[in-house]
Amino acid sequence: MSEGSIMVMIKVISIGSERQLAEFEISPGDTIRSVKEGLHNIHPKLYPERVSLSNAPRGKNLTDDSTVSEVDLTDEKIYFKDLGPQVSWTTVFLTEYAGPLVCYLLLYCRPSIIYGSSKAAAANDKLQNVKIAMVCHTFHYAKRLFETVFVHRFSKATMPIFNIVKNSVYYWGFASWMAYFINHPLYTPVPDKYFYPALACFAFCELGNLSIHLTLRNLRPPGTKVRAIPQPTLNPFTWLFGVVSCPNYTYEVGAWISFSVMTGTVASGLFMLAGAYQMTVWALGKHRNYRKEFHDYPRARKAIFPFLI
Repeated sequence: MSEGSIMVMIKVISIGSERQLAEFEISPGDTIRSVKEGLHNIHPKLYPERVSLSNAPRGKNLTDDSTVSEVDLTDEKIYFKDLGPQVSWTTVFLTEYAGPLVCYLLLYCRPSIIYGSSKAAAANDKLQNVKIAMVCHTFHYAKRLFETVFVHRFSKATMPIFNIVKNSVYYWGFASWMAYFINHPLYTPVPDKYFYPALACFAFCELGNLSIHLTLRNLRPPGTKVRAIPQPTLNPFTWLFGVVSCPNYTYEVGAWISFSVMTGTVASGLFMLAGAYQMTVWALGKHRNYRKEFHDYPRARKAIFPFLI
């Protein structure tokens, strides 16, 4: 706590029950993070990442770096919400991305597990398109695992533990569904005149997605939460920043459209549509935040799809 300041008595109130959970002194110059740590000292199970604080029962969540003096508190009350058990973003990403990698390769390498031994011999004689689809799917999730460990810098340390279950069901389930049909002994490949252009587009979008992630990483120095307006660089893949706020999502959608054309399966198409919808929601939210945070943010940019959304 800050020294040499007038101390104030903070009362932490549960939003749901209106019950007072804690009362302790703190300096007006201390941060909301300090309040969370003070609550944690009294209730060890309520570690800071699990706690959300607001200045009113229906108020907005207070950021950790805000000071107590900056927050308009009524009767020195601050309101608590339990976000539930938390898990690190890195753990969530590694789990949800490793699963599809394993599920797809398992069906590719051991078809007898699903199709039975009588059909496995036919499934083992892989078509060229099926082999390439496996490489593309494997590359995509291997890239995601690499980015999780070596590229991404997360603004928040944790997320609710339920998300690891929800996200894993989504990613693992769709990967298994796609693999089932693409590796099926009766699978009919897409004609080469569609397959290879889609393959080229897939490779282009994957490289674009990686380029955007590297650019975003360089905007945030290690160990900080610094935010800045992302701008195009000398890398041509980043020039998409000139027209959209979230080109990483644009490239991601493009990659799965390409994969859907390459494989010609309903499962791939539905996975693409579900992902495109969710990424559009995320992109619109980030686009609004950019425009709210930066007064000089380029007004011509769209959120995810150039000149459209």
